Amino acid sequence: MTPNAAEAMALQALGWIAQQDDLMGVFLGTTGSSLDEVRAQATEPAFLGSVMDFLLMDDAWVTGFCDANQLDYRQPMMARQQLPGGDLPNWT
Repeated sequence: MTPNAAEAMALQALGWIAQQDDLMGVFLGTTGSSLDEVRAQATEPAFLGSVMDFLLMDDAWVTGFCDANQLDYRQPMMARQQLPGGDLPNWT
């Protein structure tokens, strides 16, 4: 996965989060962002990394997002690794 593809997936994830009942409120509360800040930062790679971090917090969110977009369940984590802050060492 390329960084551009990861950014595109994160934008897709942000759209999915916004369409879920009450999930956008949870996202805003978790990140401390306002809707205006989300709009302003939606194209920033570091912010998109936080979108993927949020999505990856709950397996049900990952499966819901992937099922809605016909994605392999591993793809959100692969995308996260291509965004700023996602290059954590793999200890296994």
